[in-house]
Amino acid sequence: HCCIIGHVQFVCILSLVNGTFPEIKERMFSHLPSLQLLLLNSNSFTIIRDDAFGGLFHLEYLFIEGNKIETISRNAFRGLRDLTHLDLRGNKFECDCKAKWLFLWLKMTNSSVSEVLCVGPEDFQDKKLNEASSFDDECTTTGILGKVDLGKLSQDQGVRFYRFGPVQANDFVVHQILPYQSVSIDTFNSKNDVYVAIAQTSMENCMVLEWDHIEKNFRSYDNITGQSIVGCKAILIDDQVFVVVAQLFGGSHIYKYEESWTKFVKFQDIEVSRISKPNDIELFQIESETFFVIADSSKAGLTTVYKWNNKGFYSYQSLHEWFRDTDAEFVDIDGKSHLILSSRSQIPIILQWNKSSRKFLPHSEIPNMEDVLAVKSFQIQGSLYISLTRFIGDSRVMKWDSKQFVEIQAVPSRGAMTLQPFSFKGHHYLALGSDYTFSQIFQWDEEKSLFQIFKEIYVQAPRSFTAVSTDQRDFFFASSFKGHTQIFEHVVVDLSL
Repeated sequence: HCCIIGHVQFVCILSLVNGTFPEIKERMFSHLPSLQLLLLNSNSFTIIRDDAFGGLFHLEYLFIEGNKIETISRNAFRGLRDLTHLDLRGNKFECDCKAKWLFLWLKMTNSSVSEVLCVGPEDFQDKKLNEASSFDDECTTTGILGKVDLGKLSQDQGVRFYRFGPVQANDFVVHQILPYQSVSIDTFNSKNDVYVAIAQTSMENCMVLEWDHIEKNFRSYDNITGQSIVGCKAILIDDQVFVVVAQLFGGSHIYKYEESWTKFVKFQDIEVSRISKPNDIELFQIESETFFVIADSSKAGLTTVYKWNNKGFYSYQSLHEWFRDTDAEFVDIDGKSHLILSSRSQIPIILQWNKSSRKFLPHSEIPNMEDVLAVKSFQIQGSLYISLTRFIGDSRVMKWDSKQFVEIQAVPSRGAMTLQPFSFKGHHYLALGSDYTFSQIFQWDEEKSLFQIFKEIYVQAPRSFTAVSTDQRDFFFASSFKGHTQIFEHVVVDLSL
């Protein structure tokens, strides 16, 4: 069945019934990206491979009734971001530990799923997988000590078990979708609560969200209005909360939270003569003094450092002219404070804080790195790394070797606007956002000392990724210049395989 969008005809519904193919292979239907309904009833296939439905971003209804499915790979449904209904009736599953991932997926998915009937093992026979309470008792092993949970066994008991594969796996699942566009996101903590400030250029808002400890969602808390807002950066000084609101028009401003009004009110203006086209705001401290720097990307503007003087923020140092800076990153290198400035007109430069003059002075450059949009720093096992985002060519990961930054990895990234490092529960990631293809999440491989592709997510025109942790749960916000802002949760799943 076809549907017409504009003057173009697309296949929206596909029915393959009473077929004889033995399996659904990886990306088997990716040549039909407009599918909204896929009917695969009464076929003879027994296996659904990883990414079997890859590329079907608009698929809403998936029917796989009356087959002979023995195995569903744990990533079989990956990428089905619009799926609203999945029908698995008429298939009898072995509900052993290999099906534990499916049990957990059924608990987490937002899609409606038909009953999944178990044919075995004996304890689960004729029961519904959807209604199982837990697999914790079943997913154990039996040895000299009797029934043992491998994950909890202590070597002090005199027995050593060797694992031939991971017992746990991590993943990112959509937690919440915010129905508006955004270009940058910042997070801050105040009085034991977690907040998020979202810059919405098209809606001319800086939306402040608060984590709801009861509903377990992020809810609206306050709204700062403006003109073409591109950045909202929170600054906490003692018990005061400020938000720097960077705007393309009408000047940039600083707002302060007033307890008596329970909202943010304008605190001071930032002079238009210095900041013409703000592109990034970076907050940092040097010797207990609070600073922030605004990277200005116009020839008429000046990338400027501002300092808190107990009454307000004043312009402290203009760094350089005419370079159209796109990003500023504060980095501690061997115990010394540095700023790395990225620019479309020159290679990244490194400025070092001079304790005598109490100013940033030119120190060095990162050679052969033209057209770098942003530099972000991070640490893994005590070593300093930076990621360099490039829209054209490969982005880079570099490591500090006590004298300079040296390249350790090139990341193909045509169309990339952000390459953001973040860490959750000992796992280190890079999120690469592209305007031309899927966004990719890379995970650090300790053995190879490199980032390996971990997962693809669909975010339309991503502009930033921001990690947020609260109530022992970990999230990252994906801003979108053309679509909805998405909140992904980092989950750890017991594979029990």
